[in-house]
Amino acid sequence: MITALDKNTALVLIDLQKGTLSAQLAHPAKAVLANAARLLDAFRNASLPVVIVHVNPVGAPWTKTRKQVSMIPADAEGQKAAEAKMQEEGFFTIVPEIMLQPGDLLVTKKTWNAFYETGLHDELQKRNVTGIVLGGVSTSVGVEGTARAASELGYNITLASDATTDRIASAYEHSVNTIFPRISEVDTTDAIIKTLNGK
Repeated sequence: MITALDKNTALVLIDLQKGTLSAQLAHPAKAVLANAARLLDAFRNASLPVVIVHVNPVGAPWTKTRKQVSMIPADAEGQKAAEAKMQEEGFFTIVPEIMLQPGDLLVTKKTWNAFYETGLHDELQKRNVTGIVLGGVSTSVGVEGTARAASELGYNITLASDATTDRIASAYEHSVNTIFPRISEVDTTDAIIKTLNGK
């Protein structure tokens, strides 16, 4: 349950792109995106930072070292071909509901963690951000990975539980009910917007 938001809190939305949302999800994508869009409006109206994160796993360290079969080839030529195909299919494209606006930060990550080798922490520090509200896909992967790093960096974290989902319902439940309560507050989009507006 949310108790407060820091004065300088940023909204960070993870991987709301065509490639990740094309999978079968535990919750209807339409509802998750609608809540994420409401958070976007609320943060923009409050003149608070908005960060849109998307993932391009091509070239990530794990793609070069994993022994298991991966959707990303390990060799340079294969990676180039995979990236071209993903680009052609719109994998990296942010969905229309999450339209970028001037002033938004767009961050491209290679791993689960949006802070890892992206400059996100530096950009937030320039804006004196001390708290983040998180949403996106997948709850147990990119959202949780980013939250864990944010916790290590000392940010106050709030998870918008209805602005995130996962491919696996049990993974979503584990993250929301077990992991996030240890490193953040968890509440609904309605409650977060109400707190943001000081009501």
